[in-house]
Amino acid sequence: MKLNKWQKVGSGLILLVGLLVIGGGLATAVSRHAAAQTPKTPSGNPPSYLPVVAKPGAPPPQIGGCDVFPDDNIWNTAVDTLPVHPNSANYINAIGADSGLHPDFGSGVWPPGSNSPIGIPFVVVPASQPDVPVTFFWWPEQSDDGPYPIPPDAPIEGGPDPENDGDRHVLVLQQGDCILYEMYYAFPQEDDSWEAANGAVYDLNSHALRPDGWTSADAAGLPILPGLVRYAEVASGEIRPALRFTAPETQAAHVWPARHDASSETNPNLPPMGLRLRLRADYDISDFSPEIQVLLQAFKTYGIILADNGSPWYISGAPDERWDNEILHQIDVITGADFEVVDAASLMIDPDSGQAQRP
Repeated sequence: MKLNKWQKVGSGLILLVGLLVIGGGLATAVSRHAAAQTPKTPSGNPPSYLPVVAKPGAPPPQIGGCDVFPDDNIWNTAVDTLPVHPNSANYINAIGADSGLHPDFGSGVWPPGSNSPIGIPFVVVPASQPDVPVTFFWWPEQSDDGPYPIPPDAPIEGGPDPENDGDRHVLVLQQGDCILYEMYYAFPQEDDSWEAANGAVYDLNSHALRPDGWTSADAAGLPILPGLVRYAEVASGEIRPALRFTAPETQAAHVWPARHDASSETNPNLPPMGLRLRLRADYDISDFSPEIQVLLQAFKTYGIILADNGSPWYISGAPDERWDNEILHQIDVITGADFEVVDAASLMIDPDSGQAQRP
């Protein structure tokens, strides 16, 4: 991290995909900067990529037995039939019409020899996980008070080394009440407490948004976990929620459901936080590997949502040793010009709620 993160850098569709055997000899892992060391070959049985019918009102995605927000939440709402935003072309050009997508997740580590898995990790803890004190040192006034049920060895984005000066996100989902706890720039302490720049708490059974103007562990004031590409969802044949991505320059504005922006720029052609985009319906995905077709269909159906400042078109996901990094990087050929911004205003029921109208 460069001291301050905020200055840093979709009715139903049928997914028909075949059976894929993940072979050995995985190729080079790529992270934000360059190729990393060759990751380990996954063990166990190969996954089946099953045909899935996505229907309005279908059960929401689950993690650790918890629904990831109600089925009619904006995260779980299809955007494939929404109108194109009138400023779509300008927003796309500002992010990078000619820039390719980048999977900011995978297997292995970066840099080589480090203990930094590629992606944003998370951990699921039981309802009995003890609460510990948390102290917020940068934005306490926009943080949800502790204590939080954070284990002392919770995975940290970029790895646990104190020298890790990246975003250091910590995401913890507690079973039972299904409460999500997220922290930014987090450090464990010797007494098992934690210190972090800020923290946010989300009831996954609720549509509640953060107070307008409040940040979160993400610049847009949104939760991070729902927007991560997860291996289990790809293997199931469907990614249900919108996915998180970053853009290099954003506007000093945010659109529902985002609650916060991280820019001083007033150029109306720069994208605001919370902007929703989708892969164009006419983009042919049939030549991609089956698991990548699952990802690309999610881009078409549920879209991607702008959540943070960063490199153009970086798609966020959770690290997993079952990812094949060479296959993931098939999406590199897809550029910003293959997307369109949607006008999601018609989905909003209440500006302070994530509940969405059926499109």
